[in-house]
Amino acid sequence: MTAFRGFGEGAVEFYDGLLVDNSKAYWTDQREVYEADVRSPMQVLLADLEPEFGPGKLFRPYRDVRFSHDKTPYKTHCGATAGPFYVQLGADGLMAAGGHYRMASDQVARFRAAVDDERRGTDLEKLLAVLRADGITVAGEKLRTRPRGFDQDHPRIDLLRHKGIYGWRNWPPDDVLHEQGTLERVVTTWRALRPLVDWLADHVGSSDQPRR
Repeated sequence: MTAFRGFGEGAVEFYDGLLVDNSKAYWTDQREVYEADVRSPMQVLLADLEPEFGPGKLFRPYRDVRFSHDKTPYKTHCGATAGPFYVQLGADGLMAAGGHYRMASDQVARFRAAVDDERRGTDLEKLLAVLRADGITVAGEKLRTRPRGFDQDHPRIDLLRHKGIYGWRNWPPDDVLHEQGTLERVVTTWRALRPLVDWLADHVGSSDQPRR
């Protein structure tokens, strides 16, 4: 049995309002909605996902504006992770994703070495094709040109340009968002992304570089 029963009825409306008025006054006035309809259900969702995908982490709702020209104080979505998997709720609905959103330079080097290898690179191409056929979008930051040391006519040049790679699927706001079916959407997507996550774990791993 699962404890998750969906996000609250005011979740999407809360973020609709935050997009219009991203201020402390709005947040203070609507905080109870955030706690009851967004934060609490997300914590329950993560708890239900934990037995299969590991402990979850809910991101803080506050933006780091120290080095940003955009000084709005609050994130316009609620995001959470369970290891390499990600789930997000906002005004545009629900998103589930998995992979490496951004790779450090040592990870990029290992990724390109694996993609350059005929067997490992072909394995990645095949599993990405399966994901796309399943309706999952494959994305990630890319170089505009070929990476140094690789020929432009490399059979996997497009993959070699990646500095991050992940898959994602989203659902616009609907009735299921407020029902247990949201859990099934996340579980199904994360399971589909498991081959990509495993490939990255085997051939890229975590960064050895110290955190800044």
